Amino acid sequence: MTCGISCVDKTLNKSFYHLGICIAKHPGYFIIIPVLLTLLCMTGYQQLKYQIDPEYLFSPIAGEGKTERAIVEQYFKVNYTHRFNVGRITRPGRFGRVIVITKDGDENMIRREVFQELRQLDNLIQNATTTYDGDTYTYKDNCARWENECFENDILNLDAIMDDIEAGQLNLTFPFMFNPVTWDAHLFPVFFGGTKLTEDNHVISVPAIQLVYFVTADTKRQDAKGAEWEETFLRVVGNAEDSGRFKHISVSYFASRTLDHELEKNTKTVVPYFSSTFLLMGLFSIITCMMGDAVRSKPFLGLMGNVSAIMATLAAFGLAMYCGIEFIGINLAAPFLMIGIGIDDTFVMLAGWRRTKAKMPVAERMGLMMSEAAVSITITSVTDFISFLIGIISPFRSVRIFCTYSVFAVCFTFLWHITFFAACMAISGYRERKNLHSIFGCRVQPMSVAIKEKRNFLYKAIMAGGIDPNDPDNPIDNKDHMLMAFFKDKLAAVINNKWCKAIIILAFASYLVGACYGITQIKEGLERRKLSREDSYSVEFFDREDDYYREFPYRMQVIIAGPLNYSDPIVQEQVENLTSTLEHTSYVTSRRYTESWLRSFLSFLERNNELLNVTVDDEQTFIDAVKEHWLFPGNPFSLDVRFNDDETQIIASRFLIQAVNITDTNHEKEMVRDLRQICKDSPLNASIFHPYFVFFDQFELVRPVSLQAMVIGAIIMMIISFVFIPNILCSLWVAFSVISIELGVAGYMALWDVNLDSISMINLIMCIGFSVDFTAHICYTYMSSKKRSPKARVREALHSLGLPIVQGSSSTILGIVALLLAQSYIFLVFFKMVFLVIFFGAMHGLFLLPVLLSLFGPGSCLTWTGKDDGSDAEVDDSLDERQLEKPFSQSYYMQYPTMGINGPYGTKGFMGAPYKAYGVDEKDLGLGTSGEDSSESSSSRSQRRQQQAAAITAEEEVVVRESPRRRYEEECWRRSSYQNIYGQGAAQFQAQPDLYGQQVSAAEWRQRLDKHEQQQRQRQRRNPYDSYHQDKDLDMEMQRARRNSHGDVIDMHGGTPNSSADERLRREPFSAGSGDDSSYRHPSGVVPPAKRYHRRRSSEDSTHRHQRWPANIEERRARRTHSPAQNRPETATPSYAYRSSSHHNLYQPNGKGSKHPPTYQYGDYFQ
Repeated sequence: MTCGISCVDKTLNKSFYHLGICIAKHPGYFIIIPVLLTLLCMTGYQQLKYQIDPEYLFSPIAGEGKTERAIVEQYFKVNYTHRFNVGRITRPGRFGRVIVITKDGDENMIRREVFQELRQLDNLIQNATTTYDGDTYTYKDNCARWENECFENDILNLDAIMDDIEAGQLNLTFPFMFNPVTWDAHLFPVFFGGTKLTEDNHVISVPAIQLVYFVTADTKRQDAKGAEWEETFLRVVGNAEDSGRFKHISVSYFASRTLDHELEKNTKTVVPYFSSTFLLMGLFSIITCMMGDAVRSKPFLGLMGNVSAIMATLAAFGLAMYCGIEFIGINLAAPFLMIGIGIDDTFVMLAGWRRTKAKMPVAERMGLMMSEAAVSITITSVTDFISFLIGIISPFRSVRIFCTYSVFAVCFTFLWHITFFAACMAISGYRERKNLHSIFGCRVQPMSVAIKEKRNFLYKAIMAGGIDPNDPDNPIDNKDHMLMAFFKDKLAAVINNKWCKAIIILAFASYLVGACYGITQIKEGLERRKLSREDSYSVEFFDREDDYYREFPYRMQVIIAGPLNYSDPIVQEQVENLTSTLEHTSYVTSRRYTESWLRSFLSFLERNNELLNVTVDDEQTFIDAVKEHWLFPGNPFSLDVRFNDDETQIIASRFLIQAVNITDTNHEKEMVRDLRQICKDSPLNASIFHPYFVFFDQFELVRPVSLQAMVIGAIIMMIISFVFIPNILCSLWVAFSVISIELGVAGYMALWDVNLDSISMINLIMCIGFSVDFTAHICYTYMSSKKRSPKARVREALHSLGLPIVQGSSSTILGIVALLLAQSYIFLVFFKMVFLVIFFGAMHGLFLLPVLLSLFGPGSCLTWTGKDDGSDAEVDDSLDERQLEKPFSQSYYMQYPTMGINGPYGTKGFMGAPYKAYGVDEKDLGLGTSGEDSSESSSSRSQRRQQQAAAITAEEEVVVRESPRRRYEEECWRRSSYQNIYGQGAAQFQAQPDLYGQQVSAAEWRQRLDKHEQQQRQRQRRNPYDSYHQDKDLDMEMQRARRNSHGDVIDMHGGTPNSSADERLRREPFSAGSGDDSSYRHPSGVVPPAKRYHRRRSSEDSTHRHQRWPANIEERRARRTHSPAQNRPETATPSYAYRSSSHHNLYQPNGKGSKHPPTYQYGDYFQ
């Protein structure tokens, strides 16, 4: 099944053709206008809105965690100024944290010298001064407070009993204990990390201690002052650690602004590589666009391809900023990708230009180039546009913003390339037309002329190029691109080898196995440490947090919303069941760590019922008892109950549970999912919340969203490919390639230590479009090929797109190398995943798809049956398989009564020329006429025949790289105006028994002739044409009068006769008489002794449409030297074929002596 052409394809080709002509006629407008539009759009950078908030960018827009936080803040809003409790916060707020470990070799932190340095560190932090808006303050001036007391790290008060602890007189009891000196309630899990305990829960050693400092953030001003204090905190602690101030402790530090700083640093680290990347890409483009031909080389066009992509990206970003779209640091990866896309289009357009004829006008070449590149670059742009468009509906703002900017950039890159870059190509085309040097701009000589004039080696190596106007088809000046020839001749031969096909399929199977294994190893979620640079101070903090504080990581809040009668035993039982169910999961520790106001209050009443003498049988007495005896202001439980306005009903309450032993992001995802499900299954309106749950929501969404995007993208890509390439088989192969490449990227990214998160999801969505580029190009070229042989289709596809694919993939990978050097996880993920998709896409396009299409595509039956030898690169496409395999009985026999030739376009002759059917509707014009006006002069007819012969010769020049024998046969056959019996002419002849009654195919007939010629050469080591002089006696004995269809006598010893048209083309005129055979000079230079070829002048025109001689000289020589007439008995009565006056009716008089069936054969006639 051959790829058809849809209205979309036609419209694109036609539109781009006219666009190319318009650009060629007015290139200046198409250069100036894009430049002016770029400058205009760049003014939008004044509207830049830079966004670096991690929660805003990397958490789902409508995540469940944000809904839960809204519920908590509706009933229990945090009061940093007066009622702050660290376990009950809803947002991170403004804080500073330090994790301290020892650096003197002793892992135990419970030592006097360690706590002395901890005190020094605490004093340093609390006494550091900060200035904001003219206001100077310290931590104590701006700290979060509980009952007007600053939030303090009470664990430092252990220094009051440190002597007793070191002496072993006092044991620290885990998880909490009262300080016998200060009466502080020390909650050790909050401060101690990696604690080692005895069986009695006594502390043996503490490897790490963390200190936390919170400042107020209730108002915008307080938040701004807190942000400024964080800057002071990071600076002071960092200087102390870097200066080696502490001898026994090592400090790692972190603040709420740390991630903001890291995102900003990520942006700044990649900016310095822009210039080096552009230089590298420009150098690569210049080198790959150069050729050995100094005129046809296009180094500056490679550079202008980069300039076009950069201009388009700048204009796109400026317009997006004008639209008010926020800018994020990840967007800086887009220019690297856009350069890769633009350079890919550059190479495709340059390949299309190289396939046009150099002697054509520039406007025509531009039109053909744009028409040929229309589908390829449009598919690339549309698929990339759609893939980024899919990303815009993502629930993550970082993905939305990046894809929005990329959509603008893809559109502008496409438009700029078909206008600005195309205009640059037109200017370069005019330079090439004038044969000017591609670099120096001076006029140079073509290589053929330089060789004739014997120019020096340096000139031929550097300066020579272009074509000679006097000989535009000289093969020396029209050499194919070396790498394009490599893909056609070398790589295609490897791929067409059956063993190589098997190896490629096995390698593909191994690739799929590895991808499927990698998918099972995918980890989900964006870890906070991966937002930081590798050399950031925060990386050490995150590592210590993972090492020492994963045992008790999260203090979670369970909220019960809605009015309830908590005095009702049923409600109390429901609350208790919910609490117990949560505590009995593997994610939550024992009830010892749970803070439940209801459980503790009921336990308090049970223990003190006789003393208090209160009843809680109804709702009002229950509320009164709670407010009086339990929810006093100094009790933290007072933050867990919310009354209505008149305080007659409890409308919301909460309790706290402690997570335990959460190891990684997958464990965090499972914990959040299971705990939420428990709350949903409860009869109460319960929800669970922690500030980090807002980030954990991405763990739940990233997998289904990514899978949904990939499925939708694959379906859309298949539809798009079918629109542009209207072949369902091709669309299925494109969809298969997209799915295969996406599987490979998803699987191998996991093996390359890339998690499935919002960053990798951006790349997965982007990869949908990138995976189509190379595969769609190959499928389109393969399916639209006119070749019958799958091997020939493979050669054609690789010749057309092998080099652009390698150039495009290499340029894209080179363009993102800078992301590898940025030392940022975000940009490193971009590099890894883009590298994977480009590499896999190129491998699919260059190796896998050609193999699969040759096995399951059009003409694959030839591959499976082994009839596709592929040895002849120029396999004849005009015949179907049945015609090629059709046996030829008499290879040159035409059957009576009609001689109409039914070509592919009706009744036409060779190369589409009109061929009238004799004996159908044609009037008999009499003997010696050919259907033309009989009054036409002989010279006019001769002139027209010469023009027709020249036209045929021009069409023959289209055939390239033919074998000498095949080219010689076809030239001899066509120039004698005969139909090529091995080409389209085969459809004219009917299968008949050959001279010996055997069925002989065209291939077998040619083999016999070759074999006979070899035998003749072995028997006769001299020129067969010289046999006339040496074997005269034998010839006289064998000579018989032979007649052609006109009854003319032919003496075969005088050389093989030719048609009059062919003879006129081959001989040199020595006299004015066009029909005077005496003016003919023998090719050998010796005039024959006698004129042996006699014919009527009136029969000359009759040969114009009817071919009488074999297709090539070998067959003529074979029949002349070894004719079936030699085997005829001498007693047999000869009878000859005659042509009647109707000029088309061949008949044979069947005399009594006739013993053989009549036959008709060009050249010789035997009965």
